[in-house]
Amino acid sequence: MSFVEYSDFIQDGDVAIIYLSHNNVMPVKVQQGAQTQTRYGVIRHSTDLIGQRYGSKVTCSKGWFHVLHPTPELWTVALPHRTQILYTTDIAFITMMLELKPGSIVCESGTGSGSLSHAILRTIAPTGHLHTVEFHQQRAEKVAEEFKEHRVDHLVTVRNQDVCKDGFGVTGVADAVFLDIPSPWDAVGHAKVAMKKHGGRLCSFSPCIEQVQKTCEALQDQGFEDISTTEVLLREYDVRTVSLPLPDFGPDPETTEEATPAAPPNHASISLKTTTLPREMPGHTGYLTFATKPRT
Repeated sequence: MSFVEYSDFIQDGDVAIIYLSHNNVMPVKVQQGAQTQTRYGVIRHSTDLIGQRYGSKVTCSKGWFHVLHPTPELWTVALPHRTQILYTTDIAFITMMLELKPGSIVCESGTGSGSLSHAILRTIAPTGHLHTVEFHQQRAEKVAEEFKEHRVDHLVTVRNQDVCKDGFGVTGVADAVFLDIPSPWDAVGHAKVAMKKHGGRLCSFSPCIEQVQKTCEALQDQGFEDISTTEVLLREYDVRTVSLPLPDFGPDPETTEEATPAAPPNHASISLKTTTLPREMPGHTGYLTFATKPRT
């Protein structure tokens, strides 16, 4: 099992995703002889998981679940939150706008819970590398441990330092830089140093427009070009079946009342599928500011 390679069968030591329902997904570290309690009963790793094919339906005493191969998208909805995380809607846009591809060198700060990090690693594998910086020591140690468990540690270097003071620890190598810190304007100069000599893309995530304004000023001062800010909003629709009555247009005007007996009221209806907006929708997450380092 690896977050960047697919395996057919579950093995001892894997991290599997237990899919209980649409809103109930949990990661499990598979271990010989271990058990995991769920709302549908106990999961016995030795018999229910190890040796089973990923995607299998497993029956418990009170129901059933599916066991899925981990992906960055599933990890985003199942990971333990140590910080506020980025979700797939923003992550997909970031990886596209940063022009990431296999072999890319990326610098990131801060690492946080590793939601974006896993998506970056999947995109840049097998020859790329991620240099990620986390200010908080315990979070840095925990995310480094998760990278090892997920067998992607060969693709990433985790540093516990203040990016605004000490930078990313690399010079002139990054194809792209991502900033998710309270004061990204203080790290723009270090980002420019970390980026390759000619070209490269930068993205900064900030929840407040005042942060965006200061970051854009710092980007202009450092000579960055093509500066733009985007807010990505996800709008989902619920599909449901509705019943609509057929309209009654009255008797045919071409017929007479003497020739046509009075008809009973028409209560016919038709069923059809329609879409409606949910009552609650996720709103603003943050502003994504993109910029390009000049090639000259």
